[in-house]
Amino acid sequence: MSFILPLLVWWGYKEVQNQLVHPQAVLVLGGSTRRLEREKFTANFATKHPNIPIWISGGSPPRYTKEVFTKSGVDPTRLHLDYEAVDTVTNFTTLVDDLQARGIKSVYLITSDFHMRRACVIGEIVLGSRGIEFKAISVPSEQGSEPIEKSIRDGARAILWVATGYTGAHKAKKNH
Repeated sequence: MSFILPLLVWWGYKEVQNQLVHPQAVLVLGGSTRRLEREKFTANFATKHPNIPIWISGGSPPRYTKEVFTKSGVDPTRLHLDYEAVDTVTNFTTLVDDLQARGIKSVYLITSDFHMRRACVIGEIVLGSRGIEFKAISVPSEQGSEPIEKSIRDGARAILWVATGYTGAHKAKKNH
């Protein structure tokens, strides 16, 4: 009980805080399919939030991404495309300092529903280490949730990054 009560209090605090957060930017985790689900969802979302910049970490090639946003009426100058990340942990670690340097204290975090638990674990650690809050927005999919082991593994990698600056990621060549 002494372990569960603080956990419940923390969870309640995070839920209330999530309702009060007014994000200043959108952070999209790349990785959608050829149908560009995450990009299309975010382009639609961005039309309802016209004054905030959009960071996309990884994802589809720039030409296709920009085309999706332009077709939705979103000014492509709002886009900040980053292809440095090689996995979910580095989606966060490659951008968090740039977000912080721009004075961003809160973001909408957009990724697929099946990927959201892991993204939230990493986001709490990496974004939280820089005082950045987030409000999770799920892109609907037909996939089941990822195994909890992925969240645990990548949560540990995020803690490693906060402590040492090392993510444990293997560098992969990106063709973007």
